[in-house]
Amino acid sequence: MFDTDIIEVLALERQVFDFLGYQWAPILANFFHIIIVILGLFGTIQYRPRYIVVYTVWAALWVAWNVFIICFYLDVGGLSKDSDLLTFNISVHHSWWSEHGPGCVRREMPQAPGVRTTESHSYITVMGCLMDYQYIEVVHSGTQILVAILGLKDL
Repeated sequence: MFDTDIIEVLALERQVFDFLGYQWAPILANFFHIIIVILGLFGTIQYRPRYIVVYTVWAALWVAWNVFIICFYLDVGGLSKDSDLLTFNISVHHSWWSEHGPGCVRREMPQAPGVRTTESHSYITVMGCLMDYQYIEVVHSGTQILVAILGLKDL
């Protein structure tokens, strides 16, 4: 099997950044991915064919999920990166990379004085990013697809 340490590290790295952006759909997908990779590793070491089959099926689903993420961030079809689809429409959070990407300068503008609400939101501007966040997300998903295919190749 392809070096499972690489698969695990990349899955954990992606999980951390999805947690930072409160993107619940990717968090759940990453969680299942981590569990299935562990089962696949166990199945390979112990030669448990059922676990290997589960890993193989999951790898195909994982590739499909990452193709969806690429299409989502590139606004392919009816998808829009500005929608709340990845947060299950329960929050207005977005990719962590949109405000913290390489070279990004983030500036917060506090609410107008005297305006008190239960939710204190600030207006945030981001400038000077070396790479737009959607392309960072696309690279993450492309890497996950490549690693999944390499992992299947060595089964």
